[in-house]
Amino acid sequence: MNTRHIALAALATGLLTAWSAAGIAQGPPTPDQLVAGLKQNLAESQKRLRQYEWIETTAISLKGEEKSRKQQRVYYGADGKLTKLPVGSAPAQAKAPAPSGGRGGKLKERIVENKKEDMQEYMQQAVALIHKYVPPDPALIQTAKDGGKLQVRPPQDGKVRAEFRDFVQKSDLMAIDVDAKALLLAGLNVATYLEKPEDTVTLDVRYSTLADGTAFVARTTFEAKAKNITVVVENSGHRPISK
Repeated sequence: MNTRHIALAALATGLLTAWSAAGIAQGPPTPDQLVAGLKQNLAESQKRLRQYEWIETTAISLKGEEKSRKQQRVYYGADGKLTKLPVGSAPAQAKAPAPSGGRGGKLKERIVENKKEDMQEYMQQAVALIHKYVPPDPALIQTAKDGGKLQVRPPQDGKVRAEFRDFVQKSDLMAIDVDAKALLLAGLNVATYLEKPEDTVTLDVRYSTLADGTAFVARTTFEAKAKNITVVVENSGHRPISK
């Protein structure tokens, strides 16, 4: 998910520059101005963080209990692709005592293994769905605007919010928040579902800035409520890549 998240981090500067150039600093952009800015700047959105490397920490929890945590060094390679390398090694975990009971023990092992496979498959489907939203597809942005599915809300608490309904599938909602005063992308939220509306999947993306003004994804919280799964990804320790 990070390549797509990074794409959104670059959106703010060009998008808001377009708004300011249009002379709308005193109010929110119109749908036409918003769509034009989004489509124009998505093409440039992957350049902002290519001069940095950072640490990505991913924690996966089930029913509120953390099940795994890993750290990776992240940077763009010479081929322009995002590269991730493990940081250190995972701490050794105590082995569970061998199950007793003969066939009963083997049956329990199979049940546990099947549950793990089901969870992994579910997560893959959920992440694939989220990739349809982050970054927003310019064609879907235009479709939402033309279909009357885009609403630009007046500034509130210093932020302008653009809401896209039925963006990828019926009854979903994607919202982009922009800090109207500092001209920085503040966050992105998605509320959608897998197969059935009760299979709720949400994504909350929070942004921060580096000393040079570069925006980056600071924290991403992914929730699959139907499975009680939460994934939190944090990016920190940014530093320029040595030339």
